[in-house]
Amino acid sequence: MSGTVTLPLGAGGRAAAEAVRLLRDCQSEARTLRWAPDTGAPPFDTALLHHLPPPETGAPAWRERYAYGLLYHRRGPDFVTVMDRRDPAASARFTLDAPRLVAAFLAVQEPAELAALDAAARAAVAVLAEERLVLVTDGWAVALPPRLRRWPVPCTSV
Repeated sequence: MSGTVTLPLGAGGRAAAEAVRLLRDCQSEARTLRWAPDTGAPPFDTALLHHLPPPETGAPAWRERYAYGLLYHRRGPDFVTVMDRRDPAASARFTLDAPRLVAAFLAVQEPAELAALDAAARAAVAVLAEERLVLVTDGWAVALPPRLRRWPVPCTSV
């Protein structure tokens, strides 16, 4: 597996949040990243990540469920729209237009320590995590939906 990066998902906390951000940002730019998880079991449900490129080996459920564009967001003036198709039986479109939710979503585009956020931002992150739009691990949070910059089909084909 030469050229494969090991990502510390099992570490939890900041290291895992940074690894998820890297996968999300590669997805955003439609870049290929060959990676393998570290040996530790992640302290979170990896099904949250099935919209991101799976590791090179292992993770058969992840490999089976992965498809480009299962979860993504688009930004507008004062709102964020999220399309979530990770669970085909419960696909959803979210429009975040409450200022606190939008601010929290944007604040966790980069991994953020929950203790560094004010109480309102922590409450908003909790709401986003409950909707499976933010990963919270060991006191750190990171947004899950990539902002797609490359679309799988031309917009005129839809």
